[in-house]
Amino acid sequence: MDFSHHPALWQQYPELAAGALSARGIRRDADASAPIARYEALAMARLQAAGSESALPEIQAWRRTFSRMGLKPTQYRCASESLLRRLRTEGAMPRIHPLIDVCNAISMAFAIPIAVLDAARIAGPLQVRPADGTERYLSFAGEVEHPDAGEVSFVDAAGNAHARRWTHRQSGLSAVRDGTAEVLIVAEAMHDAGREDVRKLVEAVAQVLRDVWSAAPVTGFPDAAAPRFLA
Repeated sequence: MDFSHHPALWQQYPELAAGALSARGIRRDADASAPIARYEALAMARLQAAGSESALPEIQAWRRTFSRMGLKPTQYRCASESLLRRLRTEGAMPRIHPLIDVCNAISMAFAIPIAVLDAARIAGPLQVRPADGTERYLSFAGEVEHPDAGEVSFVDAAGNAHARRWTHRQSGLSAVRDGTAEVLIVAEAMHDAGREDVRKLVEAVAQVLRDVWSAAPVTGFPDAAAPRFLA
C-alpha cells in the first residue's frame, strides 16, 4: 500500500493532520458490538454536551475547509458531521459491516472523518489530490461520475476516484464488503489539536483491530516532510 497527499494540499492546508492504517485478516463474521457501543455512547455524550455537531471544533474546522474549497458546508458535509447528524436525529446507527460500524462509531466519537477502503480495489499508489476531471467515481447507486477539475479526491494509478469532495463521500468501488480481507483506513483533521487527536484515533482503531480481528495493523502519520505511507 502506497498512500500520500499531494504536496499542493500540504502547502494550501498546513493545518492538515493525517493518519493511515493498513490491516489484513478482516472478516465479516467478527463481533465488534462492544467497541461499537462504547464509541457510539461517547459520541452521543459529546453531542449532548455540545448541543449539536456543528458546535464541535473538529466539525467547524472542516466546515471552514469546505468553504475554502468553494463548497457550501451545509450542503456538502464531511463524513463525520453527516454521521453525527444522523445519530443526533435518529438516535441510532444502522449496522452495515462490523469494520464499517466500528470505524463510524470511532469517527463520531472523535468527530473526525475516517475513510475505510478495500485495498484490493485500489490500483497502485493512492493519492489525495486535486482532480483533473478525467477520473472515474463509482457511486453507491452504480453510476459513474467525474469529479470536477480541481476537486480534491482520493485518486489511484488507474484514475479511479475513491472519494468526492475530499472527506464528503466515498466511492462504491472500494467500499468494504463481505469479502473484504485487507483495508486501508485514513483519518484527516483540520482543527488545532488535530495531530494529537488523529494519533489517538488511529490507535483506537488499531486496538479494535487487534482485539476483534487479531490483526497486526501498520500505522503511520504522513505530513508535509514525509508525505508517503507505505505498508
